Amino acid sequence: MLRYAANTFQQVIKTTFHFLTGYHFQQIQDPIVASRTMKNIVILGGSYAGITAAHGLLKQVAKIGSFKITLVSPNTHHYGNMASARGIVPEQFADETLFQPIAPGFAKYPSSQFEFIVASAESLDVVAKKVEISSATGHATLEYDYLILATGTRTAESTPFKGLGSTEATKAALHDFQAQVKRAKTIVVAGAGVTGVEVAGELGYSYGQSKEIILLSSTAKILPQSPKFVSRISTASLLNLHVSIKYLTRVVSSKASDGGHILTLSNGEHLKADMYIPTFGLTPNSTYIPSKFLNDNGFVEVDEYLRVKGLKDVWAIGDVSAMEAKQYLPSRAQAFYLSKTFASILRNKLPTPYKASTHRERGWGGAFWELENADIYDCYVEEESVYREFEAVG
Repeated sequence: MLRYAANTFQQVIKTTFHFLTGYHFQQIQDPIVASRTMKNIVILGGSYAGITAAHGLLKQVAKIGSFKITLVSPNTHHYGNMASARGIVPEQFADETLFQPIAPGFAKYPSSQFEFIVASAESLDVVAKKVEISSATGHATLEYDYLILATGTRTAESTPFKGLGSTEATKAALHDFQAQVKRAKTIVVAGAGVTGVEVAGELGYSYGQSKEIILLSSTAKILPQSPKFVSRISTASLLNLHVSIKYLTRVVSSKASDGGHILTLSNGEHLKADMYIPTFGLTPNSTYIPSKFLNDNGFVEVDEYLRVKGLKDVWAIGDVSAMEAKQYLPSRAQAFYLSKTFASILRNKLPTPYKASTHRERGWGGAFWELENADIYDCYVEEESVYREFEAVG
């Protein structure tokens, strides 16, 4: 069952990149637009949420008015990290499959309407409405009328399940992981949420009979926040792939030893592993945002319209937002919602509030809102079925 889910990765990546590079969107032309006052919309972050929002807003130009979007990302390429659990296994994906250039997807838009800048956000002045950015060529200041924060998260242990600051850094980390997987005889995967289970399943499928694969779960079952049948089926699948599961066990400490790791577990056991893969803990990329707009964990506090609390012209979507689980479907749904409702927001008309998901691991997010508003996103019905099929089996 897990491998069946994994085999949808190729279709998922192909469809997702097709979507993210803009081929689903057709720009609506409006002869009145040129006469309207030009507004600057700055989007910080070039992953799923940021790219989706950019394309969605460009589609809504006739309703929103004359504007220019500036998309800022430290990455030249979009990283298909949904496939990273399989990507860490050597020879599964070429770099060209996992990393797709961002700029070509926006090539059809004129420079007067869209600009892509490879840079990182350094600071945000919400009073002056300015963002300081840095790149290989130096520092610069961007002024905005409207700002969308979509800078995402990174893994706490700098593992390549999320982007790591630049396309080059992420590729290097991924290649290093692949080399470690190839060499290792004993691999310990800590964390039995979605990522941990997927990683263990991929490793078990490829190496279950030649390497020792151990999955540690801090709870009495894997995927503890998913429906019981999902946990049950996933457990059976892992065992069939020769993955050992240790329940009610977490890593207390890890110490490097002879090219590997000595793990001290919560049950007092010391476990030696050639490779240790933690799959828990996300750190928001939010250091550039004034702390008063962040919660205690560094995520951006937003209201029911995804607007940053206390600000009028700034929104936060995707992983950096405190709104929902840090998964693809919520990120995409939030971006769709903002794109669809932006025109109403700019006319000071409150749209229908965003419907956040209460189910963490299924990650539907605001997909309920998306399905209710399928008139402008009906081209994603086939793609949606792929993700439903994939996530339903954990």
